[in-house]
Amino acid sequence: MATPQVQTVNTTADKAKLAAAVVLVVLSLVAYYVLAKQGPLFQWLGLLAGLAVAVVVFLASESGKALTAFGQDSVREIKKVVWPTRREAIQMTLYVFGFVFVMALFLWLTDKTLEWVFYDLILGWKK
Repeated sequence: MATPQVQTVNTTADKAKLAAAVVLVVLSLVAYYVLAKQGPLFQWLGLLAGLAVAVVVFLASESGKALTAFGQDSVREIKKVVWPTRREAIQMTLYVFGFVFVMALFLWLTDKTLEWVFYDLILGWKK
């Protein structure tokens, strides 16, 4: 069994990029509240611009590159999925509903049988 590989941030430059991204997010939030006097348009522009720069800085780091690669791999795997046709999906849905109905009927009959055995035959309690 192979041991899982754990990737950590190794370089100082990469740590600096991640720290800069966090600082930019915080500064974006501060800018949102500082720009309250300028109006909502400037508030939102300041917030969105700061967050966009933070995202760009994050994506330039090794963690960001790994996240981007993970996303690309996920999309590639989704394209490999063979989706059922409409007829197959309806057929499987009907099978599930049929099974649920049969199980509900079975459990109801089991419950009523046990109720009859315990309360009527063994204990003699009549309802």
